[in-house]
Amino acid sequence: MKKRYSGALMHISSLGGDFGIGTLGREAYKFCDFLKESGFSAWQTLPINPQGPGFSPYNSISSFAGNPLFVDPELLFEDGLITKDELRYAKSENIGRVDFKIVIPKNANILRSAFSRFSDFDALERFCEREGEWISDYASFMTIREELGGIAWQHFPRELRDKSDLASWRDKHKDIEDYYKFEQYIFSKQWAKLRDYANGLGISLIGDVPIYVATDSCDVWSSPHIFNLSESLAPIDVSGCPPDPFSEDGQLWGNPTYRWDILESEGFSWWISRLSRISSLFNTVRLDHFRAFEAYWSVPYGSRDARCGEWKKGPGKAFFDTVKKELPSLNMIAEDLGFLTEDVFKLRDETGIPGMRVLQFAFDGGEDNLYLPHMYTENSIAYTGTHDNETLKGFIENSPASRIDFMTRYLAPKNGESLADAFLRASWSSVSAVAIAPIQDFLALGNDARMNTPSTVNERNWRFRLKNGVLTPELSKTLYALNRENSRI
Repeated sequence: MKKRYSGALMHISSLGGDFGIGTLGREAYKFCDFLKESGFSAWQTLPINPQGPGFSPYNSISSFAGNPLFVDPELLFEDGLITKDELRYAKSENIGRVDFKIVIPKNANILRSAFSRFSDFDALERFCEREGEWISDYASFMTIREELGGIAWQHFPRELRDKSDLASWRDKHKDIEDYYKFEQYIFSKQWAKLRDYANGLGISLIGDVPIYVATDSCDVWSSPHIFNLSESLAPIDVSGCPPDPFSEDGQLWGNPTYRWDILESEGFSWWISRLSRISSLFNTVRLDHFRAFEAYWSVPYGSRDARCGEWKKGPGKAFFDTVKKELPSLNMIAEDLGFLTEDVFKLRDETGIPGMRVLQFAFDGGEDNLYLPHMYTENSIAYTGTHDNETLKGFIENSPASRIDFMTRYLAPKNGESLADAFLRASWSSVSAVAIAPIQDFLALGNDARMNTPSTVNERNWRFRLKNGVLTPELSKTLYALNRENSRI
């Protein structure tokens, strides 16, 4: 039998602290301590790449780079790279929300100041040699955007768009490119120390790999041949999901789809590089939208909604066979949610990758709903909800009477136990090898603490933060008891 353990889901940006956004500094280390003291063995984050439109980490400008917003100013100060006055400038009141309009310019100013005092260019060069081609392309992409006023790469001058004169550009703009390399060097340095600290406590880090990348990204600019693009470099078709009971128009994500035939002919080398990079940062990775590896919903570019899309075959088992061969020690979780078919289940089972069982999905349907705990298998991860769900408290408050009745009968709260507590107990007592819940569910927070509402762009998505001091010793004792009583320590 596999070791049973548990974890908490929280993005780096959601950590508390004094810098307007969660960082890789003191609060991250304190959270690792909290997890250890509470009997947890895993910390799952969202993608740690630079945020994209709407500040979403799932629509990044680079699937290889780390988010410089997470660089901790206090650690920069300890390294002698910023002054006390600059450290004070970086601080702001923690209001339980990330204000990106304030955080982004502050972060840029602090990092520019730090770079002006940086002198260890030998270490920077060694870092760039280790990271290979992606770091050079990323630095060039960011520099071109900066110099040209942030325009999309499709509008770069031809010699930069097709990289025919990139060497000359790099020579002329070396100082700016070195800054963007420095950003990634500092991020990776701080991340490596945090990862080593977490692992030293027995805390495994679980990362997240979005299936798609943004059209206006370094990924598409540097490797346009692996995406379905027209001669004008616009997408031919884009990603999404078909209509379902929750969305009559489906979901139109708008990312370019892959040329899986080209990728396979190249031994899936781009994906292998991508997964190798994230496996150097995390102990386990969650593959977002797993079902697209079997078949994906393809929507003609320019469509108003996703209704006119069609299913197209993904790379299937050949992809995972290659990944296993090239990265044999890579641990993965399949985000096998959404419109599922027997072919998707077959692919998941053939790969042996554990899937997800989200308890919030369990109570609309009958007793054979695969998200009900009695349907779980050992090779699965039990979740109360994900970053896209309501919080557990919000879900219960917004449930109709019929669902409340079903939940109450099935979960059978014990004397003095709330329905939310029964939710946690049901996930933790299931046969799933791993049980995970968003930090909001352990804190019994309502939907004002929700991380994201799919298919919306608003002033609340991706902004949730822990208020300082909420991870108390009393909460830690309660969670330790939950883990101990369900043999997850």
